Amino acid sequence: MITDTQHSLVYYGNNILRTTAQEVVQISQMVQDLVDEMFAIMHREQGIGLAAVQIGVPLQVIVIDIRSNKGPMMALINPKVTAFSEEKDAYEEGCLSLPGVMADVIRPVSIQVEGIAINEKPVKFEASGLLARVLQHEIDHCNGKLFIDYLEDYKRKELNSQLKKIKKLNRE
Repeated sequence: MITDTQHSLVYYGNNILRTTAQEVVQISQMVQDLVDEMFAIMHREQGIGLAAVQIGVPLQVIVIDIRSNKGPMMALINPKVTAFSEEKDAYEEGCLSLPGVMADVIRPVSIQVEGIAINEKPVKFEASGLLARVLQHEIDHCNGKLFIDYLEDYKRKELNSQLKKIKKLNRE
């Protein structure tokens, strides 16, 4: 499934972004190498989160680096949101797979997350603020959902010309 070739970003319109990623059954060297590569790609593209599906790998693996906002840098395998607050707020989101597209998305302010750390230890923690938002955004990627799916129809229609241009960025 994962080859030795260098992965690159896939963009809106690529079918993998709409598929449900597979659970990782073993954190092998290949998965650890994938995480390293994902961090490298995310940093190169100046992102703060990246899901494996965004580089064409259909596995439930995400990386996050919000140290610039006094938050953590982490990789999570098979992440799941297990609880969320009733309180929600809007915040402008973007996505490396939708370059140039920004929109306010309403999400729960705090969540509880479970997953597996890269050291193979199960983790369970609460997140709020930017960390909660980035986690929800990246976990959505693992489930074939994009942030624009949260927008009202008229707002999504306003993005149509931008989205058509983004589709052309995908390598055939």
